[in-house]
Amino acid sequence: MRNSFVAETGLKLARSPSARQQVMRRRLAVAGGLVALALASMVVGDLTARHGPGHAAITGPFSYFPS
Repeated sequence: MRNSFVAETGLKLARSPSARQQVMRRRLAVAGGLVALALASMVVGDLTARHGPGHAAITGPFSYFPS
């Protein structure tokens, strides 16, 4: 017996997405979230970084120690 609740005809948008499509949407959402977080942290880092002649003097992690 056929189930009357299963959408077999009609527009693709009117039917519910399959489990595979839902997984792909979740993966794309997570990847998009990671990219957005990376871009936001890049913008914040660029806004808070020192720019100018003193910025070029620091060359590495041990440059704070006197030589």
